[in-house]
Amino acid sequence: MRPPERTSPGPVTAPPAPVLDLLRRGEIEVKGRLPWSSNGTFLVDLCLPGQDGMAVYKPLQGERPLWDYPTGLYRREVAVYAVSEALGWGLVPETVVRDGPFGPGSIQRYVAAHFEDHYFTMLERPELHDSLRAIGLLDLLVNNGDRKSGHCLRGEDGRVWAIDHGLCLHTEPKLRTVIWDFAGQPLPADRLDAVARLAAAPPPALTTLLEPAEVEALCARAAAMVRRPVFPVVRSGRAYPWPLV
Repeated sequence: MRPPERTSPGPVTAPPAPVLDLLRRGEIEVKGRLPWSSNGTFLVDLCLPGQDGMAVYKPLQGERPLWDYPTGLYRREVAVYAVSEALGWGLVPETVVRDGPFGPGSIQRYVAAHFEDHYFTMLERPELHDSLRAIGLLDLLVNNGDRKSGHCLRGEDGRVWAIDHGLCLHTEPKLRTVIWDFAGQPLPADRLDAVARLAAAPPPALTTLLEPAEVEALCARAAAMVRRPVFPVVRSGRAYPWPLV
């Protein structure tokens, strides 16, 4: 098993460096387990002198074994954050690997959001479609095997955020998502340059989070998307996650 490593990302409404510092070094107090999660997912308070915030902690110890993904799903949470940042899209809340009360895991900034909203309600608002397309494009890149509607958050900061990326970045096709409403449409042209750069130079942090074959598969998907910049169409019912929300 790959040893846990301490790298990138951070929480709440603070400049990036303090946010990352709080995620990496803040004292952790577990507030409770979040409901409806298949794996152990905990809401935590983080505290440093003069700074505090909330985060979501997903420890390795709380993961249920899967037949098709290796243990250490928390590393994929951090890897997708690294991909989002390398693209310059800022879709994923800051996320780091660190030790916590239940051992190594991911710590992700808690997003204060309008939790009555999700992908299907946001789809009714045309002004949010660009953000939803961007999340759909990210899902194609990272081969997201579990994009439920509730994994899209409308933050109180006015931004649309994407969370829950433990089932991503597999070498085999695993795409399961609710974001099929843009099927057959061109991929956003203003984002393709970033996709091409990723294909040529994936973020270095991925080498400590993924297997080499998984990084190679990510680059291959990015290159294929540049060659054929169209959202795919649904080909089977297995393309949808369950439950949808």
